[in-house]
Amino acid sequence: LEDGRFGLGKAGGGSVRLRQGDGQLEVLFAPHSRRDGNNGLAFIERVLATARTQVDMALFVFSDQGIANRLETLARRGVNIRLLVDPGFATRNYSELLDLAGVVRPDRRCRIETGNKPWPPGLAEVGIPQLARGDKLHHKFAVVDNTTVITGSFNWSPSAAHQNDETLLVIKHPKLADAFQREFGRLWQNAELGITPSLQRLLERDRLRCPETVNLSPPSALL
Repeated sequence: LEDGRFGLGKAGGGSVRLRQGDGQLEVLFAPHSRRDGNNGLAFIERVLATARTQVDMALFVFSDQGIANRLETLARRGVNIRLLVDPGFATRNYSELLDLAGVVRPDRRCRIETGNKPWPPGLAEVGIPQLARGDKLHHKFAVVDNTTVITGSFNWSPSAAHQNDETLLVIKHPKLADAFQREFGRLWQNAELGITPSLQRLLERDRLRCPETVNLSPPSALL
């Protein structure tokens, strides 16, 4: 970094993999250009695509449509998907938690995000953790099939992939995955799931504010 090469000024590249004992570590440094197939979002998608039974995610930010679409494909294949997102981000109009929940929120100008794809039907196992006042869910991790962990500083967003200097780690080690699974279980235990009362109020306000934009009625299965 002595030559001042940050962001896209750095040399691009793929991930580096290391095997140690019964585990494997793979690291990728962001950012990459949008045309570079080695980018972090594509890397996450490739790891998620290996899921056979379960994907659990605890994320500060989740705004990438491609990953949301990948998760929908997994869900249709029978993979159990669970998602927790920071309460301060979860209900923003560009939050992919809304897609998984099967609902849509327009922006301030009553416009719907390009490429938006709410799940039909919405997933009930999405929500927000109960946190102490002032706390944030600042995790950026997922556990795949109780054996593989995706973690690092990398938010699941285009900014992380294409603008910011970030680190993305994929660790395959059952014992380490179990530690992340326990942390997810702790957060999940008291989480508010599905269409929460606060989200329901926001959706109702959106209907009044943007009546001609979209039908925002939530799936009855989640009420």
